[in-house]
Formats: sequence, structure tokens, C-alpha cells
Amino acid sequence: MTTGYVFHEHYLWHDTGTSAQMMPPDRFVEPGLHVEAPATKRRLNGLLHVSGLARHLVRIEPEPVTAEDLARVHTRHHIENIQELSKVGGIYAGPQAPIGRGSYEIALLSAGGTWMAMATVLSGRVDNAYALVRPPGHHAEPDSAMGYCLFGNAPVAIRRLQAEGLLGRVAIVDWDVHHGNGTESAFYDDPSVLAISIHQDNLYPIGRGAVADNGSGDGEGFNINIPLPPGSGTGAYEAAFDRVVLPALQAFRPDMIVVTSGFDGAGFDPLGRMMLNSECYRRLARRLAGAAAELCGGRLVMTHEGGYSEGYVPFCGHAVIETLAGVRTEVVDPLTDHIDEWGWQALQPHQDAMIAKAEGLVDRLAARLSARTGR
Repeated sequence: MTTGYVFHEHYLWHDTGTSAQMMPPDRFVEPGLHVEAPATKRRLNGLLHVSGLARHLVRIEPEPVTAEDLARVHTRHHIENIQELSKVGGIYAGPQAPIGRGSYEIALLSAGGTWMAMATVLSGRVDNAYALVRPPGHHAEPDSAMGYCLFGNAPVAIRRLQAEGLLGRVAIVDWDVHHGNGTESAFYDDPSVLAISIHQDNLYPIGRGAVADNGSGDGEGFNINIPLPPGSGTGAYEAAFDRVVLPALQAFRPDMIVVTSGFDGAGFDPLGRMMLNSECYRRLARRLAGAAAELCGGRLVMTHEGGYSEGYVPFCGHAVIETLAGVRTEVVDPLTDHIDEWGWQALQPHQDAMIAKAEGLVDRLAARLSARTGR
């Protein structure tokens, strides 16, 4: 396989300030680095080069999207607000969404990195691609920044390619531990996009990501949420993929699969309460690569989202990119076996019950597709 890789130094220059900015003024809160700091991405990029994996990747230079591209997903008011706040920096652009000086331009480059990854795959220059971009995007609502995200990287890229006539049906699989609310909002009534989010139930945003949130209007049935209970491990995630994600992809038959790729479901992440390890991410990536090969000519693009353990995210991302490239380096995750040994890694009855609820959504999707095509 030929795998493209997007990265830019400016992604690391998005300034999120300190953790104390998230709190009300308090003389007992010592400022520290904001949790969405550059370290996880910098260290993943570094590991790709130290391991030699980078030599097997095709470098894709990101280009910024335009304000017109953003406007296919976001309101003009939101776009202009981010522009103005970016001139000042050091404040919040929305709930838990810090913005630094120059962050608007970096956010254009972040969405542009996702767009370039997708466009390069569609061109046939590479088979698949990973975009290591920042700031992330899957929480950004059409009219508001949210959850460390300023603009929706994947929605903006998809809408541009659809507008250019280069892309039709798209499936998004969001495996970030938090619900992909912004992605859901962007496509909630659109049957051309199948949006699947597998996440920790009611973690963030509170009240979003329920199984019952299944799309509306023409998009009814095309939004699938799999809210797994806290403490879910490799057994639950792999069961959810085998019983919900892959059957939904097979029913939908997309022209491309896009993964909004957060590694905060890993066992050492400070913001999630799940128990995945790098080998589980490798197996999930292998499943998606297999689905892409079967359904859409191998066209698979991953765009980076969350993941806040600066020591462990690099191993998870490296394992996934190895899988995309079909290359195994000498890198050995020193913690993956330890996580495998944790109790309750196997699928538990209460997790199985939640997955069973989501399974019914695949039948609903198939029925909606049948009604639309008459087959």
C-alpha cells in the first residue's frame, strides 16, 4: 500500500494557553500546560521518523482551505468571530475551545491538511492517508467552537470535495473517546454521509451521542451512535466494530471511508475511562482497511483528533499508520501487554446490551437505503 502523510510545523504552534484558563479565577489552581498541547502530535511525528516508518510514507504538503470552504459547514458569524479572536489570542472562542494568536490561519491549514489527504487519495497518488493535524475538529458546531475544536476539519474537507464533484457517498467512523457532535450536526439530515461515532457514553458533550440520535429528514437512519459504558475495553470495541460499524459500512457502500482518529480511548489517557491499547487500535485499523478494500477501492483517510497521553498516543498512532502502510517496524509498545492484562477487558454483559441496541440501527439503515433505491 502507498500511504500519504500530512504534517506541518505550524500545527504545533496553535497556542492553547494553560490549564488554569479553563477554571474560574482561583488562588489554589496552579497554571500548567493545557491538556490539548502540541506534545502528543510532536512525539507521534518524531516516532514516525525515529522508527523509519516515515521513509515509507508519501509526504503530502497541506494547503489552507478558504473562508468559502468553511462557509459550506459553518456560519459566517462563526468564521468571522474566529478571525477576530485569533488576532488577540489567549481567550476562549467557545466552550472549552482556547484560541491563540494566529490560530485562525492554523485552523485553515488543519482543515486543509484533511482536505489534501482526501484529495490525494481520490487522485490515486496514494491508496490511503493519515493527516496529523491540529487543532482538532470533530466538536466544532456550525455556529460555535467547542471542545478544543475551532472548525470541523473532516466536514469542511468533505463538503469541498462534494462541491467539486470529486466525492459522493462518504462514511465517517469516529473512534475518539468523545462523541463527534460537530460531525453529527454537519450531516444530520444528509443521506450522502454515513456518520458513525463510537464513544464513551455521556462523557463529552454531556447529553449528546445517544443511540436514539439517528438522523433527521432525508438523513434519518444515516447517523449511528454507539455509546459504550465507561470501562469498556478491547472486547467491547471489537464487538462494536464487528456487529455495528462494519455491517453499516457494507450496507452503505461509501466511495471513501474517513476516520476521525482520536486516541483518547487508550488506557492511559487522562480524559477518558476506556481501556484500549495500541494493538487494539491496530486491529481496528486493519478491519477498516479491509472494509475499504472491499467497498471503495481501499480509499481510507484518517484525520487526527484527540488523545492526551503524550507518552502513549505515539504508540497508538504509530501502530495505526504501520497498518495503513503495510509496514512493521522494530517499534514495540512497552505497555500494550500490561493493558491487555487489566481486568474486564473482555466484552461484559452491560456492554453487550448497549451494542445490541446499536445493532438495530444497521437494520434501519438498510431499510432506508432500500427505500431510497427501490431495491
